[in-house]
Amino acid sequence: MTTPSTTDYFKLHFIVLLWGFTAILGKLVAIPAVEMVFYRTLLAAAGMGAVMLYTQTRFRISTSDFWKIFLVGFIVAAHWLTFFISGRIANASVSLVGFATGSLWTALIEPLVKKKKIQAIEVGLGLVVITGLYIIFSFDFEYPLGLLLGIASGLTMALFAVFNSTFVNRVHPFTITFYEMTGACVATALFFPVYLAFWSTDHQLHLIPSWMDWVCIAAMAWACSVYAYTVALNLMKKISVFLISLTLNLEPVYGIVMAVAIFGDSEKMTFNFYIGTAVILCAVLSYPLLKGKLTKSTQPS
Repeated sequence: MTTPSTTDYFKLHFIVLLWGFTAILGKLVAIPAVEMVFYRTLLAAAGMGAVMLYTQTRFRISTSDFWKIFLVGFIVAAHWLTFFISGRIANASVSLVGFATGSLWTALIEPLVKKKKIQAIEVGLGLVVITGLYIIFSFDFEYPLGLLLGIASGLTMALFAVFNSTFVNRVHPFTITFYEMTGACVATALFFPVYLAFWSTDHQLHLIPSWMDWVCIAAMAWACSVYAYTVALNLMKKISVFLISLTLNLEPVYGIVMAVAIFGDSEKMTFNFYIGTAVILCAVLSYPLLKGKLTKSTQPS
């Protein structure tokens, strides 16, 4: 893994800002979350395919890699479905805070997948995140189901981030993104019958977006998916998956600030919510400092 530059860290924070903005875009779309995710993944796959054709990037990969990447797309679909449904039944702020548990999940999952030793500092900071969530839940919290779905989105984010880090050294990031978006689109379509039977209020699909819906979905597909995911995959060659996941915890900060600015009072939460959020963000800000000190202490003098 090469040493990341200042530009790499700037790119990381920029794509986190973009991903924070998806919660805003998701609230602006009128069609239900499941149909929205279907169109987002469809447009993302088409957009990535067009980029690959323009840049003459190879579509062909080994059969083994194809199925692994394609099935990771099912996890991506689960991530977006839980994230956006959380935002619909609660609000964007709640879904973003639940998503911030991704660093804890990554600290536990990455060592298992890569057969590495679990780092105490990563688990410890992950537990700080859990403490922040406890503060939120311990009071009269209005959106428990929304936060639980947000936490599920954090878990699924950790899963596909860890799996993607095992692909990036042998498969082009464009190719990974294309097949994952295709897999996510297929997974969402396969979910339609279950959705219609158990969750859709009128047992119908709403597949006719308005022009504003198309604008927001296209922005999510091409800016927040095609561009952002490709950059993130490239950054995985230089920056650890855990640090990327931990930095993603800043997504609630960017997202909540934008949500309050755009939606006003509907996004304002109780005092304990912001205390819990502050605890979660302390874990983000302290990681680079603690990790740097730990690295220095283990180096021979």
